[in-house]
Amino acid sequence: MSLLYQFPPQTAYRLLQLSDCHLLATPDAEYQQIQPYQHLKTLLQTYPASAFDAVILTGDLTQDHSLASYQLLADLLFNWQQQQPTPVFYLPGNHDCPAMMAEAFARTPFYAAQWLSLSGWLLGLLNSKGPTPAGEFDLTRRDALALQLKHASTPVWLFCHHQPAPIGSFIDTLGLQQPELFWQLLAQYPQVKGLAHGHCHFAYQRAFPLPGALGRQLQIVGCPATSVQFKQTADWQTEDLGPQACVWTFTAGDTPAVSWEFIGL
Repeated sequence: MSLLYQFPPQTAYRLLQLSDCHLLATPDAEYQQIQPYQHLKTLLQTYPASAFDAVILTGDLTQDHSLASYQLLADLLFNWQQQQPTPVFYLPGNHDCPAMMAEAFARTPFYAAQWLSLSGWLLGLLNSKGPTPAGEFDLTRRDALALQLKHASTPVWLFCHHQPAPIGSFIDTLGLQQPELFWQLLAQYPQVKGLAHGHCHFAYQRAFPLPGALGRQLQIVGCPATSVQFKQTADWQTEDLGPQACVWTFTAGDTPAVSWEFIGL
């Protein structure tokens, strides 16, 4: 299995999902009338790294597409960790540059893993970045995902940036394109239990009826942003509700389980 990170065996894992940070090249720079670096820093100061087994960054980490913005994030997360390293995993959003991410994150505690193996669970980090702000998951990516799922012997949870189903606001025009092809793939693998994403700047959860899967439902969770949130309107409107994120708990045992909690300040 390519780019696999193996966690040590334990009964439960607590993960922090951070999304849509929209950092700029300097700590005091503004995005939508807030300072996104300060928002993220304040959130991290409230929730210590020792409380988590890992961090997952689900895209749109930068706003100005600068290497300096990624380096600010790398330094912030490195300093947040103190004495106990907590692995940080990442995937790109539509604003991100994978090459810059790889350069800025080429040191501990960052890992360029695509799959995370936990006791009782397998987590997949999917790249949904396309040539436009909308999401893309083309044939090459679908084939690679299918290959991994064929060998998955435990429940699977997926993370990506773009929402794979409409949520009822302006951002739906920039969601995953041709989602029916993605659903057709997941319908073949009942071990896939759910998917979490960013992009929407909006905290929500829904049980999605998976097309072609005979009544099976897939849990979809939208992670709020550490920067600003998007109003659920037909046009783009933002509001500052403070930095927000999502905390995940994956448990092993005879019946592996998953739960999540939206957090913020």
